[in-house]
Amino acid sequence: MKVDKHIHTPFCPHGSPDSLQQYVEQAISLNFGEISFTEHAPLPKSFSDPTPDRDSGMDPDKLDRYIQNVQQVKKEFERDIRINVGLEVDFIEGFEQETTDFLNEYGPCLDDSILSVHFLKHEEGYDCLDFSADVFAHIVQKFGSVSKVYDKYYNTVLRSVQANLGVYKPKRIGHMTLIHKFQAQFPYEDTLSPIILSILDEIKMKDLALDYNGAGLFKPLCKEAYPAPFVVKAAQQKKIPLVYGSDAHCAKDLGQGYRELHLR
Repeated sequence: MKVDKHIHTPFCPHGSPDSLQQYVEQAISLNFGEISFTEHAPLPKSFSDPTPDRDSGMDPDKLDRYIQNVQQVKKEFERDIRINVGLEVDFIEGFEQETTDFLNEYGPCLDDSILSVHFLKHEEGYDCLDFSADVFAHIVQKFGSVSKVYDKYYNTVLRSVQANLGVYKPKRIGHMTLIHKFQAQFPYEDTLSPIILSILDEIKMKDLALDYNGAGLFKPLCKEAYPAPFVVKAAQQKKIPLVYGSDAHCAKDLGQGYRELHLR
């Protein structure tokens, strides 16, 4: 059965106004049998969004309505497709307790969820690594080299896998090589390093899965899926589940990369 388990919605502040029904109709037209709406969860109240547009997470005042609306389309289309109510939850170093509290409150409402790293902690605060190439350049400046940014990113991903976020911790790690988003402008020879192997070993040990994300294929400075092919190969050798997600932020992008990733 075709599945797409990483889809955004009109509740995304940096997405499109396409309706939930438009996403579902696109999924049905492409013969998907199951989808997960995984909107960006609200950021912790005490965390200041460092992005220039301050649009990384859902408005907390809209979260209950989001869940209700997805539950409505889930019921509306139940004869045609399975729809999961989900969230993409940020792992933010230093905010583990706030994230656990959030998951304890909202986890019972969810059918699915993803744990992702978008923010890197440094001496001056935090930065969003995938916002833009310009922001990434500032991050490189702060850390001193592209290599050090990669080290920080993968160490943060490892922390996310190891973190005890309670019984509702997401069971899937989002776009593990998102750090590659601007790789054409910031070249770095990323390899199957000890830290990546440690991440995969921890994922396997904790019985988690990887988000196999098609969005990177269509990013002009990336041109590859997340995770990168060398990570996918290692994950497959370790028999770690890879779960396809389009990471669509508009209805027409649902299913993006599915064919290119040779999924059946």
